[in-house]
Amino acid sequence: MFDIHEIQDPAASIWVRSSSQFDTSTVIAITVFMFLLCACIVVGHLLEENRWANESITALLLGLASGGIVLLVSKGNSSKILVFNEELFFIYLLPPIIFNAGFQVKKKQFFKNFSTILLFGVLGTVISFCLISAGVFLVFKKIGLTSLGVQDYLAIGAILSATDSVCTLQVLNQDETPFLYSIVFGEGVVNDATSIVLFNAVQKLDLSDVSAMTFLSLLGTFLYLFFTSTILGVAVGLLSAYVIKTLYIGRHSTDREIALMMLMAYMSYLIAELISLSGILTVFFCGVVMSHYTWHNISESSRITTKHAFATMSFIAETFIFLYVGMDALDIDKWRDSEASAGTFLAISSAFLALVLIGRAAFVFPIANISNAIMKKEPKKMDWRRQFISWWAGLMRGAVTVALSYNEFTDSGETSSSDRSLMITCTIIVVLFSTMVFGSVTKPLVEKLLGRDARQGASDVTDIASFEDLRLLFLETGEEGENGGSQQQPKARGFRLLMGWHPTLSAHHIWRKFDNKFMRPVFGGRGFVPYEPASPTGAADPSREHYEDDEQ
Repeated sequence: MFDIHEIQDPAASIWVRSSSQFDTSTVIAITVFMFLLCACIVVGHLLEENRWANESITALLLGLASGGIVLLVSKGNSSKILVFNEELFFIYLLPPIIFNAGFQVKKKQFFKNFSTILLFGVLGTVISFCLISAGVFLVFKKIGLTSLGVQDYLAIGAILSATDSVCTLQVLNQDETPFLYSIVFGEGVVNDATSIVLFNAVQKLDLSDVSAMTFLSLLGTFLYLFFTSTILGVAVGLLSAYVIKTLYIGRHSTDREIALMMLMAYMSYLIAELISLSGILTVFFCGVVMSHYTWHNISESSRITTKHAFATMSFIAETFIFLYVGMDALDIDKWRDSEASAGTFLAISSAFLALVLIGRAAFVFPIANISNAIMKKEPKKMDWRRQFISWWAGLMRGAVTVALSYNEFTDSGETSSSDRSLMITCTIIVVLFSTMVFGSVTKPLVEKLLGRDARQGASDVTDIASFEDLRLLFLETGEEGENGGSQQQPKARGFRLLMGWHPTLSAHHIWRKFDNKFMRPVFGGRGFVPYEPASPTGAADPSREHYEDDEQ
């Protein structure tokens, strides 16, 4: 994916303003972006309680304003402060965002609704990908845009299928709507990974001889990338847990154990890219495994530090991306290179938005109703209000969409044809419109449909639970009644047995036994790290052990 000669000097390939990477213009550009990032943080804080705005919208608007000012100062010649290629997204910005999503995912709710999340995030994304790709092919054929090939149509399907989970979570409240929060967040994380795997699978397709086997080839490539990338992420996560647990690095330096976690997480991404796997999927599952094993093996101070450090890096990267998207929307060069009229821009952007709406509706409502027919617990069912909000909240497009668009239609930051410039500008229009319009309406829409007292159940905001919370998905002892007793669940067969209704043969029961007997004694984890003098785990505290045993 990356040329070695292009990344030997990252600074030179990213900040391309003149031959010297430390000249005055570069320093000014970086200073301006630092100022804008600070402004986004301050304005986002001031608008925290505002029902119509969030930090993603703030960053976009500040980027647009900054691009407009630069455009005026340069007398319409350029709106660029920084010039960089799409590799900046994939090498430096996306990995911390996706890793933090896996590391900080609220596993209690995530695994409680895991079956629905998986259906939405994988099957739903594939459905949306197919519909959008077919729709783009028909629309472009209708308007006479013929310079793009089948591989470009498939790539656009993957690009527009990627939702913006970060912007969505800024307009949903975990305490008021824990069910919707977990569904939208979980789907967004899985959707991003699936979209990128689909995108990479499309790049590997040989479309010189399209036949009925093309679909099977795409499916096979997708499955190969999905599973091998997942296995690699899990393996690196387990390796980090074993090394930190065995060496007790925190005895001498908490900085070393934190640095080791960060470097190994980033290394998992780089290894995946080097062997042509999905680095994003790899780093996500590396984050999940690190939060389950590695995080419990480090010292108490390191736990607090890593939690906030990963979240901060993700926040800065996401804000930077939205700033750049807002500024790049006024890149006069791409608008000129596209050689299109205002009507063409409007037609293609409207078609993209319509396909996004249709593609999402095509899987949210059918899958939700199928899930309702299977689920017997009322709190896990999605009525029409929840279905509508899940559909609406997933319409926003953001960082992954922009990054994939640049990767597909540019070469070292430059477009090779007017149609490719048109695709980028129309994609940016979709991102701007969906983020500002759909994003600003989502919070009032939730309050209107569900009410301010929409809380469906308790949600522990500070919980960083482990895979033990799969018990919330795969029930072990029946459901607790109103008087505190236990209501025996009816015996289940077939698919319901697989989904965990059986009290003793559930997947969670099997996983719990396997994890406790084989995994945790080797890799550590909550309550499974033996006490040693100066151990960073704090396991010698009896009250702590008792508390953790109660949680299990």
